[in-house]
Amino acid sequence: MRSDKVKKGIERMPNRALLYATGISHGLMERPFVGVCSSFTDLVPGHIGMRRLERRIEGGVYTGGGVPFVFSVPGICDGIAMGHPGMHYSLPSRELIADMIETITLAHGLDGLVLLTNCDKITPGMLMAACRLDIPAIVVTAGPMRSGNYRGRKLSLVRDTFEAIGQHRAGNLDDETFAALECEACPGEGSCQGLYTANTMACLTEAMGMSLPGTGTALAGTAKKERLAFEAGKRVVTLIEKEITARQIVTRKSLENAICMDMALGGSTNTALHIPAIAHEGEVDITLADFDQISKKTPRLLSLRPGGEQMMEDLEFAGGIPALLKNLKPLLNTDCITVSGNTIGEICDYASEGDGDVIRTLENPYSSEGGIAVLKGTLAPEGAVVKVGAVDPAMYRFTGKARVFDGENAAMEYVMSGRVKQKDVLIVRYEGPRGGPGMRESLALTGAIAGMGLGGGIAVVTDGRFSGGTRNLSIGHVSPEAAMGGPIALVKDGDSVHIDLPARKIDLLVDEQELNERKKMWNKPAPKFKRGWLARYERLVSTAARGAVLD
Repeated sequence: MRSDKVKKGIERMPNRALLYATGISHGLMERPFVGVCSSFTDLVPGHIGMRRLERRIEGGVYTGGGVPFVFSVPGICDGIAMGHPGMHYSLPSRELIADMIETITLAHGLDGLVLLTNCDKITPGMLMAACRLDIPAIVVTAGPMRSGNYRGRKLSLVRDTFEAIGQHRAGNLDDETFAALECEACPGEGSCQGLYTANTMACLTEAMGMSLPGTGTALAGTAKKERLAFEAGKRVVTLIEKEITARQIVTRKSLENAICMDMALGGSTNTALHIPAIAHEGEVDITLADFDQISKKTPRLLSLRPGGEQMMEDLEFAGGIPALLKNLKPLLNTDCITVSGNTIGEICDYASEGDGDVIRTLENPYSSEGGIAVLKGTLAPEGAVVKVGAVDPAMYRFTGKARVFDGENAAMEYVMSGRVKQKDVLIVRYEGPRGGPGMRESLALTGAIAGMGLGGGIAVVTDGRFSGGTRNLSIGHVSPEAAMGGPIALVKDGDSVHIDLPARKIDLLVDEQELNERKKMWNKPAPKFKRGWLARYERLVSTAARGAVLD
């Protein structure tokens, strides 16, 4: 066992003495050592229920024949970090989480890991660590939040808070209702109720085989979730005994399955950052081109918020990810193994038929192509990403005039001032991985636009990123970013921008000679942070097209 280097031999007497000081017995010293990496925190609704799940995982590990050791990594709630300097830290925290897990696991010679996670950057950070370490590992996501309710209407965070701000600003929401939504939109523990980044990544983790079947949609605070946590703790010991490691499960084929699931779901555009980053750690070649190729052949089978009206609880009650996998089976790599011991094909065969009112079939999809599209063109030579499943088809082809903002705050001020015009293309730049730094989410901006009813006549284009809760014609991840001198840095007010989603094009309609002259006048911006973690991150981070990994 990997832990033998810590606990075997005469020379390891001091090590054993310290381990005995933790309270373990002589008999337990012979068992595999399992790290239970928990991202519990009282600060994040998606994580506040993890203490009970930790206990269930520990029980499962003991039952399976291992010894559990709980350790922690931090978790950031993007919603709470939104709209102030805290958002600079969200995406960078993904790298810190992977580094911390690597550090604890190797420093203590752990044999395997159960990774307890839920929210946006924690899940990919943990998967990155598992692939980097290549040891037996299994992921437990803590589950989606139930929908809120106000006067018989189902509520979700994004639609009923972020977008409510715009509705209130436009005079379409009274003060009493506004105040009520604030308290009723989020009724308790769990990740936000729609198909935003946290829930998208939970579903993709199950689809790539790193979670037990049913984990991705089992609701927070339920007995089902606790049973799955117990079984995960028990199962990881079997993975250790059989020497089934993360890279045997996370392969190119399994990541293709995850992307296929993403397209069928109509999931968050942030997966275009996280899947390449996970692939990078597993030494698998996955790029934005794979997203686009798989999108073109994968129909969208769900219509969850933000693009639709259904919630994660509806998907759970309709059969969850196993039922969706069953409908997707002809498009999947069915021979991929999973942490459950079954292949994806076997899970498809065992799954029950899903509720057709929620999970459609390949013959009756919501759209013939997937929910995410990768655009390229003179404005984004390396690519840009749009959640096409949340865009009105009337906006699939759009040409407008650029309104340029160096940062989200200036764009937000423009929108809230009421100066927005039809056919505006809001160019929000210097918000990329390096320029932000940290690629802040722009949910406050896009939520205000949707709430004010402006989404049908304007576009937002940024080198930053959007929340999974964003809808309308919102195009992010423009690469190369402005801070690296990409074409988005050269856009001026009044320039024409053409967007064609079916053709996967986004072009700045300015001739090459003019752009070359502007390039000569462009000055690289000074770093925004001179000290601390973000200063290091800004120097090391790669482009969004590469998953914003650190070089």
